[in-house]
Amino acid sequence: MGLPGADPPAADGGGGLPGRFFGGERKYGRVGGVVPRGQEGDGGGGGGVLVRRRESSRRYVFACSVFASLNSVLLGYDVGVMSGCILFIQKDLHITEVQQELLVGCLSFISLIGSLAGGRTSDAVGRKWTIGLAAIVFQAGAAVMTFAPSFEVLMIGRLLAGVGIGFGVMIAPVYIAEISPAASRGSFTSFPEIFINLGILLGYISNYAFSGLPDHISWRVMLAVGILPSVSIAFALLVIPESPRWLVMQNRTDEAREVLLRVPASEGEAKEGLAEIEAAAAVTSAGKYDGKTVWQELTRPSPVIRRMLITGLGIQCFQQITGIDALVYYSPTIFRDAGITTESQLLVATVAVGFFKTAFIALAILLIDRVGRKPLLYVSTVGMTACLVVLAATLAMLAHGSVSKSAGIAVAILTVCGDVAFFSVGIGPICWVMSSEIFPLRLRSQAAALGAVMNRVTSGAVAMSFLSVCRAISVAGAFSVFAVISALSVVFVYRFVPETSGKTLEEIEVLFGCDGEAAARGEVELGDGEHLVHKG
Repeated sequence: MGLPGADPPAADGGGGLPGRFFGGERKYGRVGGVVPRGQEGDGGGGGGVLVRRRESSRRYVFACSVFASLNSVLLGYDVGVMSGCILFIQKDLHITEVQQELLVGCLSFISLIGSLAGGRTSDAVGRKWTIGLAAIVFQAGAAVMTFAPSFEVLMIGRLLAGVGIGFGVMIAPVYIAEISPAASRGSFTSFPEIFINLGILLGYISNYAFSGLPDHISWRVMLAVGILPSVSIAFALLVIPESPRWLVMQNRTDEAREVLLRVPASEGEAKEGLAEIEAAAAVTSAGKYDGKTVWQELTRPSPVIRRMLITGLGIQCFQQITGIDALVYYSPTIFRDAGITTESQLLVATVAVGFFKTAFIALAILLIDRVGRKPLLYVSTVGMTACLVVLAATLAMLAHGSVSKSAGIAVAILTVCGDVAFFSVGIGPICWVMSSEIFPLRLRSQAAALGAVMNRVTSGAVAMSFLSVCRAISVAGAFSVFAVISALSVVFVYRFVPETSGKTLEEIEVLFGCDGEAAARGEVELGDGEHLVHKG
């Protein structure tokens, strides 16, 4: 039984976006919520039909999340492949150590331009087409790098690729969060992180596969392979819909309704969803923002928004300043310092790091909505701190000859793999999940862009300074600093990060500054969180 004037819902998952992305178990049967026992039917069909529709909806959101995450493969591939490329670029173009740091680290700083521009672009042209723009810009940069005859031209391509990556890294989590049901939003919004890790692993494998080619050809082939994932995004744009929440913000309620009605979980839930969409459109068009622009609200925030910014920007900062990019970009350097000498052994050890990073992000996706965000963050930050302490101590003992070379190499590989595993099971994906879900709809894309900027700035600072810091205080000293910062991240999680699992995007806003009882009861209406923003 369908809504009047609506097409019948597809049962095979190919019909469109589910109409239940507002999610969460609550007192009222809201869209995306968990239907209480005895209420599975919609009056016109049995519980079995509803279950099939829910499965169809979940499969469709799964497919949309995969397609939206393809740009993340580009970032991961670039990070992973550059760790091996740099060895051959150094030999072919005879670049200095400072040029190596500039080549590796500039990507993060340049990507912040794409991230900042991506926030405004996604608000102007939509989440979907911003994903396509990211792929086009990256392709141009990768092509320039592949055929670069000199370091200067290589840098131009690197800059273009960085802008494309900046667009992609901020828009994917926002898009996925806006189409996902609350009950599985954490898992789906983690997809960009697993695709980043998949890209890193593919980059490492590419390093190993093409390392036997001549020096002047090998690194060019490695970089050229990175163009392939972005080509598939052209197909993705034909499949995925626009974000219904973005359509609401543009007062295109009829189009939002069409997307929402493609796969309703039940007639009752579809009606609830339509009512919420119209309510959100009314709030937006009423202009209840005291005449403030988005950037005015972010730069002169109310107490509620300030708390959101501390959480969102802080977790992005800690994700990077604990040294993960130093481990990924410079793992061959770290293993060489531990005693591994041949290039083939270095690259094999690096592939092991990529494997651990990818495997454990898959585990995080299984756990993030079952265990919750905060428990995984505790496991992640405490585990990373322990691994960094052991790695720093091992490298220091190797430098002083107080441990055998074989034992030192084994411990170094285990602790590096352990650190990336703990990173991937917690703070790696969760920082992107939280940055995309804690901000109000009006501010979400540009606040998420700010988070991506913070992430890229700290990543670039680590990548561009790591070799210089190691030269100044040794590799062991550098990881001792990372260990201290990682210990501080545990305190930050305890003090500033709330549990958001299972709550709708609108309910999450309440956690940062409204009536605690209402938040606990889960009886928050769509407009409540947006009104909260302006009470402070």
